[in-house]
Amino acid sequence: MSSSALSGDALTHRVRVWDAPLRAFHWLLLAAVAAAIATGLLGGEWMVWHGRAGIAIVGLIAFRLAWGVLGSETARFAQFLPGPGALWAYLKGRWQGIGHNPLGALSVVALLGLLAAQVGTGLFSNDDIAFAGPLSARVDEELVQSLTGWHHRLVNGLYALIALHVGAIGFYAVVKRLRLVPAMVTGWQEVPRSQLGPRPAHAGAFAVALSLALLAGYAASGEWQNGLQSAPSTSATSVTAPTSDASAQAAQPGSAAASASSGTATAAPAW
Repeated sequence: MSSSALSGDALTHRVRVWDAPLRAFHWLLLAAVAAAIATGLLGGEWMVWHGRAGIAIVGLIAFRLAWGVLGSETARFAQFLPGPGALWAYLKGRWQGIGHNPLGALSVVALLGLLAAQVGTGLFSNDDIAFAGPLSARVDEELVQSLTGWHHRLVNGLYALIALHVGAIGFYAVVKRLRLVPAMVTGWQEVPRSQLGPRPAHAGAFAVALSLALLAGYAASGEWQNGLQSAPSTSATSVTAPTSDASAQAAQPGSAAASASSGTATAAPAW
């Protein structure tokens, strides 16, 4: 879909640059990161929500990785990840395209990578006060302490990237007169007439990406560990049940088990 408009001497048209799943991912990630930062700073009882926000970020990153392969053209990593030539052309003012520009693409990759490292270390962190990551019990204490330290240090890099991201949006709005935020809300952007709109995602792509996101969130939550822990206790109950019955019989006066027990009590091992 597109619509034409006259801008100065150049004929331009509006195209839907960003698809709905990508826009939803963007704003949900913003909300989840803001919640994780706020609850982490508040601490105490808020750390429960800090952990939940981290799990949500895991699912969102998994969705974005899948959508970077299956999504519409401007969402795909293969389309917007820049090579040296594209980056040089952009720095010299000769780059033409829609979607992420080369510097913006590098910013996206850096932010996704840092967020993945941040939530990855958080899953195994333990502050010994108010928070223990859902997977912290799966690794040894030394590794937990190391990952906890990295979780605290990486947040400074996250603050820097967020500030850079916001600063870039302001720069484009004030200097280049290009408003990026409305395009990420509506999906529409005005581009030169020579540029076509991006190809949409294939049918079923969203279902696949959403399924992978939910699976990643479930894995990060550690809920699957409950099944592993309950299995041994069930088997132990089934083994000890006959012993309890035998003990009950032995306790009954005049029973055969009691007679056998009294006759062999001195020969029973101490352990």
